[in-house]
Amino acid sequence: MLVRSWSQLPAGRVVRLVADAEAVALSIDPLPPDAPAILTYLPGEVRSLTGMVASVLRELDEAAIALFPAWLPEASGIEGAGGANVAAVRSLALRRAAASEHYGPFLAELAARALAARALADSAGRAPTGSAARAQADSPVRAQAGSAGGFGPEVRVAGLARVLADSFGRAGLAVVVRVPAGLAPAAQEVLVAGCEWLAHRAPAGVWLTGAPLDAVDRVETVQPRLPRPGLATPPADPGGTPPRMLYPAIAGRPHPGSPSEQALEAALAGCAWASGRAWNQAYQPHPLATPVRLDLLWEKERCVVEIDGPDHRGAAKFAADRQRDVRLQLDGYAVLRFLDVQVLTDTETVIRQIAQFLRSRRRTEG
Repeated sequence: MLVRSWSQLPAGRVVRLVADAEAVALSIDPLPPDAPAILTYLPGEVRSLTGMVASVLRELDEAAIALFPAWLPEASGIEGAGGANVAAVRSLALRRAAASEHYGPFLAELAARALAARALADSAGRAPTGSAARAQADSPVRAQAGSAGGFGPEVRVAGLARVLADSFGRAGLAVVVRVPAGLAPAAQEVLVAGCEWLAHRAPAGVWLTGAPLDAVDRVETVQPRLPRPGLATPPADPGGTPPRMLYPAIAGRPHPGSPSEQALEAALAGCAWASGRAWNQAYQPHPLATPVRLDLLWEKERCVVEIDGPDHRGAAKFAADRQRDVRLQLDGYAVLRFLDVQVLTDTETVIRQIAQFLRSRRRTEG
């Protein structure tokens, strides 16, 4: 089946996308306007249905906590988990649930854990560096995600699906599942069964990409019409352990899952010259152009800052980066690219170079 829009893909079902996984990833960043909220799940070892369900729930829960307060904007001004703050955030969650389809007790419990995770992260004081430090930075979120209790899997997955859709202002949720290579027939069956549980219980669209499933024949295939031509070259191995759940950035703030974006924003927050910046903005020069997401933008100075993580070393994303840099430069923007490790280990130099460019551009245009 050929579909021309992400909104045409079925909700509450598992389908196989006949498309390169990297091309799909490029096509959903930024989120297309007609798409549901789309997260990407990278399964680990697939041993049992119970284990896969637990893994998916843990990762969805962690994403929801990291995205707070996008799904409860009334709580954006509440800082710290002491005193009356927990009661206040629970009250706000219950009030929101009363006016929506959310289940109040679950939303209130999730909001309290998210507030605690944010308070713990803020108390860490500075942005850590390196992969070990990333785990340290994520530990408050992981600790709170691991402490969810009192609600069954069906209640949790339905509640998390609503929360994640709300985070991006979308009506529904879809999860792209990248099938690992080399799965045994029994593991393929477990993977598909876990995806079917997620699709039915959330409910959510579950879209499979990656390695073929030659031992399972009950999954419908769908061919999406991608706005970008797919590059079939596999991505380079970035090294390290990638996160299990990937989710889009929210316009106007650093990506919660990016230590480098968080570190750069923390450094820029105290710089008067850095005013006018906007994080994770969609750029579309004309209606027929495919939108792209800009990590950090100074619109007045026409300056774009991009922070490249290991995923940018893959062939498809590397080529897309070069193409969009040319497009931006032809439109009059300067593009400053930094590796995430540069931002984390030598923030001072990165800040100095951005400041130098902005001051030069302001003098020229001033």
